[in-house]
Order: sequence, then structure tokens, then C-alpha cells
Amino acid sequence: MTDQHRRQLADHASQVAILPRWMVAFALALALGGLGAASGALAENPDRAVPDEHPHVASIVVAGEVSRPLEFDLAALSKLPRTSVTASAHGVEGHWQGVALIEILRAAGAPVDEALRGRNLSLYVRVTAADGYRVVFALAELDPKFRAERTILADHEGDQLLSADQGPFRIIAPAEKRPGRWVRQVTRIDVLRAPD
Repeated sequence: MTDQHRRQLADHASQVAILPRWMVAFALALALGGLGAASGALAENPDRAVPDEHPHVASIVVAGEVSRPLEFDLAALSKLPRTSVTASAHGVEGHWQGVALIEILRAAGAPVDEALRGRNLSLYVRVTAADGYRVVFALAELDPKFRAERTILADHEGDQLLSADQGPFRIIAPAEKRPGRWVRQVTRIDVLRAPD
């Protein structure tokens, strides 16, 4: 993050100082997503993960404030604990299979479970799609010790691999009333910290 970005975020934070801390952290997380690539050595190329011709050969990068940055393809993802969810989007119910997002973050060494307390509660997860669409989740939203609902990184709808326009990876957040964070064609997951 450049000094200019830090100043912009500080200015923004001073303007929203009357809001609760969690709202300020969320607003800053959204601002970070709008300012470009995350700071740090691991955010050097956010668009490299999805080749155009072979979407099912793609991989997904997991980086940021994790102890083991990873890159997953379909084969690597299939080795993590699998789960399935049934959810509706735009009035159409579907059944998806994949891996709980928290399991992917745990594999990458994100501070989850008992480590998710204190300063680590300011961490958020930014999910990026092939077209640059980005959404954020507070890390605590994804941890089952905070919320029972599971958000998954799906690779199958029913018994079929996701179609090229949906996948190869898609976020499914079944507890949400609107599917605005159901990101299609996920290429990158970054764990980032809201600025102080």
C-alpha cells in the first residue's frame, strides 16, 4: 500500500469516526478493495490464476496474512474436507459441493479457531473473480466458532463440475438473502488486515 493510499484511508477513517468500530473496519476493507492490489510481497499478480482457454485447469491463489500461501487447483482442493450446501439465488434452488472457505484459510495458516481473537478480529477476506469483481467477508464471519452458517468454495453444482461461466470455483454463501457475494470464477483469496 502506498503512502497516498494510507493517507486516503486515514482521511476516510476520520470522516466515519462516529460509527462503531466494526463499521469503520468494514468501510476500510471496502476502500482497500477499491484501491488496487493488496500490500505485501504476495499480492504481486492478482490476475494470473485463470487461463482463458481452459477454465477447469485454473488455480486459485490464497495469500496475504497467512503463514503458508497456497495455490489450489481442482485436484488439490479435492484433498481438503468436502461439504455440500443447498441454497437459493434469484428464486432458483441449487445444490453445491466444495470446501468450506474456513478450511482453505486454515490450510493456508490464517489465524482461525483460538487464534481468531483480539487484533486478529480486524482481519478480513477479500475474494477476487477473474473479471476483477471483489467482495469481502470479515474473517470471523467464516469461522464456525462465530457463525454456524458455512460459506463454501464450490467446484460442483449437483454432480457436475461448474460450467465455464460459473467456475471452476465459486463462492456460495447460503445464509445470505441476496447472492451479491456469491463470486463466480474465483481466482484469488487474500486475508488482509483493516488499517488501525
